[in-house]
This record gives sequence, structure tokens and C-alpha cells, in this order.
Amino acid sequence: MSLLFAIDKNTEETLVSASQKGSNKIEFIERIPRKENEILFNAVVTLTSITAAPNLDVAIFKAMDKVCQTIYNKYRVQSI
Repeated sequence: MSLLFAIDKNTEETLVSASQKGSNKIEFIERIPRKENEILFNAVVTLTSITAAPNLDVAIFKAMDKVCQTIYNKYRVQSI
């Protein structure tokens, strides 16, 4: 299962979804308000900006995605 991240600029929330590897089906997991996890929000903003770069560097994208996943997983553990 791969985690997918996006930003809702209107509500200032991080959207977290998941997808099975090799599948095109996406399952929504949750919305996290920016004020609840500012670090994750900013990391996902950075991840999104990397994808908008004219010369996408896949290694940098993967590294930033790993950062986002690590922040989210730590957040989930602390929320339980």
C-alpha cells in the first residue's frame, strides 16, 4: 500500500489517501488540518512543488515522498 498526499488550498488541509501497488484505485484515508500538523502540510507543499518543476528529478521526488510518509506515520502513532 502506497500513501498519496495532496493539499486542499481552500481548507488548508493535507489529504491522505492510499493505493495498492499496481492499482489505479485510490482510497481516501483522512484530512488533516494544517494547524494539527504544520510540518506535514509544509512537507506536502514542498512535494507538490517538486512535481511542478520543469525538470522533475525523480530521486528528489522519492526522497521528499519518503519524508512525507515518515512524518505522517509518526503523526499516526502519536495520535493513537
